[in-house]
Amino acid sequence: MFNNTYRGRKVLVTGHTGFKGSWLALWLQNLGAHVTGVALAPEGDPNHWALLKLDHESHFIDIRDETALRLAVTRANPEIVFHLAAQPLVRRSYIQPVETFATNVMGTANLLDACRSLTDLSAIVVVTTDKCYENKEWTWGYREVDPLGGHDPYSSSKAGTEIVAASFRRSFFNTPKSALLATARAGNVIGGGDWSEDRLIPDLVRALSGKQALEIRSPRSTRPWQHVLDCLSGYLTLGQALIERDGSAADAWNFGPDREGNRSVEELLATLARDWPDVNWRLSQDTHPHEAQLLQLDSSKSRQLLKWRPVWSFGEAVNVTARWYRTWLEDGRVSSEEQLNAYHVTAKQRDLAWA
Repeated sequence: MFNNTYRGRKVLVTGHTGFKGSWLALWLQNLGAHVTGVALAPEGDPNHWALLKLDHESHFIDIRDETALRLAVTRANPEIVFHLAAQPLVRRSYIQPVETFATNVMGTANLLDACRSLTDLSAIVVVTTDKCYENKEWTWGYREVDPLGGHDPYSSSKAGTEIVAASFRRSFFNTPKSALLATARAGNVIGGGDWSEDRLIPDLVRALSGKQALEIRSPRSTRPWQHVLDCLSGYLTLGQALIERDGSAADAWNFGPDREGNRSVEELLATLARDWPDVNWRLSQDTHPHEAQLLQLDSSKSRQLLKWRPVWSFGEAVNVTARWYRTWLEDGRVSSEEQLNAYHVTAKQRDLAWA
């Protein structure tokens, strides 16, 4: 996979205890990389990172702590960095706006500044979000050249992350020998092992465990849903291009689903219910903070220039997500590695370039 780019390489993953980060750490281990993680200690029980029991060097550090972060990064001396550490929740950003900006903007600046002195570094992938765009509720997808912005503190902070990354790329990572720096913007990610607060499927799993109906806020809100492995295959493809010194890859990139993945919350729940008859929901009557109703990504650039595309369709992504949680709830078994292997097999069958 990925032309053996990651085998034997030193890789730093920030946010490795989170949902995306733990899946990425698992995949990198399977690719033969030497992974070091920097993150907060995992929240809650259960959590995907603890369930995986991966043998990686871990540093439990807040990326707002510039001194501790710099020391950990220097000691790891990675060849490539995947920066996923963030405050990732829209609703929490309304409650803790200063923490959100401090983590997502200044935390990124702290990391990139620490990377400036590394001797072996070739590539940096900074992960942001589809919500970094100034959302005008368009019916077409946002492209990488569209204006950044955001209504809520989370979205605005991620636009700030993009601006910080672009500034460091132009100011410090701009010589023929310096590391190449890119940013990656993915859609709404689903998959097994996510227990974050205020996310649709984790909230649903908690409701099912308590034999309750899920309260949903905006049943007609449309999002670009994709499986976590589809989004991570984009990050790894981008990292490969950077390591191979493709200067054109040092830019911003969208990694979203095909158009059929743009579905409403109601459609996602209905699809889940076909694979999981216990699924039940009702409309919340509470007042909630503003969230965008319509959001889509245009990933044409990634498809054309990086030869990346999703592997699993919307229905397949929902099906494997339901199976992961049902396997966990009914048998207590973690099927992440099994699903990663199945994903790779399908990618090969569908002639994906990285596979």
